[in-house]
Amino acid sequence: MDNRPIGFLDSGVGGLTVVKELIRQLPHEEIVYIGDSARAPYGPRPADQIREYTWQLVKFLLTKNVKMIVFACNTATAVAWEEIKAALDIPVLGVILPGSSAAIKVTQGKKLGVIATPMTISSDIYRQKVQLLDPQVEVISMACPKFVPLVESNQTQSSIAKKVVYETLAPLVGKVDTLILGCTHYPLLRPIIQNVMGPEVALIDSGAETVRDISVLLNYFEINRSREAKAKNDYFYTTAGVTSFQEMAESWLGKAICVEQINLEEVLHESSDL
Repeated sequence: MDNRPIGFLDSGVGGLTVVKELIRQLPHEEIVYIGDSARAPYGPRPADQIREYTWQLVKFLLTKNVKMIVFACNTATAVAWEEIKAALDIPVLGVILPGSSAAIKVTQGKKLGVIATPMTISSDIYRQKVQLLDPQVEVISMACPKFVPLVESNQTQSSIAKKVVYETLAPLVGKVDTLILGCTHYPLLRPIIQNVMGPEVALIDSGAETVRDISVLLNYFEINRSREAKAKNDYFYTTAGVTSFQEMAESWLGKAICVEQINLEEVLHESSDL
């Protein structure tokens, strides 16, 4: 048993879609979440900058004595996951392989779509993972740079969101039977995406699929939280304003939470002085 928390990192609020699934499947586990909304979106940024920012988020989570780190961000997974996983002595999970595996199981016609940030798409990592597992699957990839800003500005149910999603996804309609939501922000737009793609297209939430892997690793390393442990306290941190983050988080998670705004560089400087 290990009563330390599980750490989650994301470029903003999108990783809360993974947290929501964790709360549903593993409600007794404690959570520390850091969303870098001040620098979101990560998708259009250069790889070196994404790597630097991701390391900062990882180092912050390590100051919270986490037992596992989950990259609840496809862009960070595509750019930095393998490097950071190799450098740490605790389990580090990404969201790309679980999403790819789930999509292969679901697709009937072996016609798979992937929508993600520009960096994730340019890395070609989803197509590579999918075709490594099943070379027969045809993969159509599409960058959706306007989706994350919609979510971060809390416009997920607006007429603007409906217009942007329709115009962006129109070229994919009728061409795939399964669509990977290759950014953890995108499930917050799921009803609109489903409406545009049609009811016959299966949507794969890569973040939600990751929670199954979290459960497997907790069991494998025997680091589950004890059910007799004291009441858990989940902690949520953002690098931007608290109000918008808290509104979206509470709406999505369906419960009240406490959110603290932090300056990453200050926190890491202070921790290095200890």
